[in-house]
Amino acid sequence: MVDPVIIVGSGIAGLVAALELCKKQVPIVFVDQENEANLGGQAFWSLGGIFCVDTANQRRLGIKDSRKLAMEDWFNTGRFNRESDYWPKKWAEAFVNFATDDMETYVKEVGIKFISVGWAERGDGSAAGHGNSVPRFHLTWGVGPAVVQAFEKPVRAAAEKGLVIFKFRHQVTSLIVDEKTGAVLGVRGNVLEPSDSPRGAPSSRKIVDNFELRGSAVLISTGGIGGNLDLVKKNWPIDRLGPHVPRSFVIGVPAHVDGLMIDVAKNAGASVINTDRMWHYTEGLKNWDPIWPSHGIRVIPGPSSLWLDATGKRLPPYLYPGCDTLATLKYICNTGYDYTWFILNKYIIAKEFALSGSEQNPDLSSKNLLMFLRQRIFTSDGTVPVQAFMKNGEDFVISDSLSELVVGMNKLAKESGGPLLEIEQVRKEIDLRDIQLENSYSKDAQVMLIRNARNYWPDKISRVVKPHKILDPKYGPLIAVRMNLLTRKSLGGLETDLNANVLRQDGSRFPHLYAAGEAAGFGGGGVHGYSSLEGTFLGGCIFSGMTAGIKMAEEVGGHQEQMPL
Repeated sequence: MVDPVIIVGSGIAGLVAALELCKKQVPIVFVDQENEANLGGQAFWSLGGIFCVDTANQRRLGIKDSRKLAMEDWFNTGRFNRESDYWPKKWAEAFVNFATDDMETYVKEVGIKFISVGWAERGDGSAAGHGNSVPRFHLTWGVGPAVVQAFEKPVRAAAEKGLVIFKFRHQVTSLIVDEKTGAVLGVRGNVLEPSDSPRGAPSSRKIVDNFELRGSAVLISTGGIGGNLDLVKKNWPIDRLGPHVPRSFVIGVPAHVDGLMIDVAKNAGASVINTDRMWHYTEGLKNWDPIWPSHGIRVIPGPSSLWLDATGKRLPPYLYPGCDTLATLKYICNTGYDYTWFILNKYIIAKEFALSGSEQNPDLSSKNLLMFLRQRIFTSDGTVPVQAFMKNGEDFVISDSLSELVVGMNKLAKESGGPLLEIEQVRKEIDLRDIQLENSYSKDAQVMLIRNARNYWPDKISRVVKPHKILDPKYGPLIAVRMNLLTRKSLGGLETDLNANVLRQDGSRFPHLYAAGEAAGFGGGGVHGYSSLEGTFLGGCIFSGMTAGIKMAEEVGGHQEQMPL
């Protein structure tokens, strides 16, 4: 029997790699600093959205997608322009091809089912610019937990046969490298004290022992830096996103998403690229019922809310809800303030506010179709979690009158150290939008966006309300929401070739060292380039994890024929 492959990090990329290794009967040792409750990593908390192209689900909904269109969208969004983008561009092309030819089949074979196809990152208004030309965000029935279960189940079955061993509360601090050959031989680190912390909650870092493990190859699949605010700020691209590093964030991932394993690999000689490329959201809420420190929840908005900056000025075209995340982030950073405002009404929030996080979507996570229909289609109140945020969330102001609404907004502005809003300025911005709805045609780009979105019939019935005047009392009450900046993803990471093999800083192959998922920039050290189309983080973990598993099995000498699990 071959020596085991060591997988550092038991998130979704690691689980997918393990599945491929198990098919070839390659033994595996998982090493993770967290406890068993965190198996599956960040994928558990996700909406389970997967980027796929020209699928049966799309065709059933009347969406005409293609490899060519997806490739154009990807490269127009990524805007690769560095020497270090050689492998990221190769990975981008490979990923779009996989998303077109194989992703749908691959995930459905492990039991994943899609309930709808959403339209994320609707674009910057240019055919040759950022964004998805068509809906591609394939929403998993059961959301993140269902994705984790699909890959965890066969790996657990292999563990029962002795093929997989889990070593939780083992924190890797260094790689063991052969001084003569330069090949990775294993890992060393600390054994942390046992923890019964629930999934996502902080755990102790008290060291009770140390350990050393040796194997035939090592895979790093430990995620990015989104939970490490110091690293986020250290790597912040001031040249691209504004004159200062934001002072205030809510945190979109657990604290253990700390990026430390990337530094461990770098210290051993691995190449790390594109660390200044990150993906952070502009529609973050302070979670009224937090799981991890400074826990933030992202609003996944429909296109109808009026978006004002901290001074009360409407964001310019095409910085509308759900269109261009990083361009909006750049605009906000240039205002000098770390928050913005949504102004909407009850009619809009009931249909157009979706919340990220599997725990914020009990209808989807429990696969309850009746609850889904009641809370997403036949509703005037919105989902129960949205209603809970309206009641308990500190970022919400609700009022029947605009003057009282602005008074409440100014109370929150004081808390945030921002400017007080003038009611006449706010009223003017709303009136200028609302008057564009007098006719069925308009010069306002956001109104055109709303009408275009409703041409996609699933959006029309469940996601985008009919155009109407925000101040019309029959759609009230009025609602204002303070939107905070929210940390999420690293778009750069360990540089890898198309075999997921990590490269050294001189560009040569680092023998027996592999990387997948966010730790590898979702492939190659930055498969997205500068920006993302969404559904590509989970999809990128699946593709890079699968690739790493297949290639490691080939290298270490697994069975040539696929074995039943």
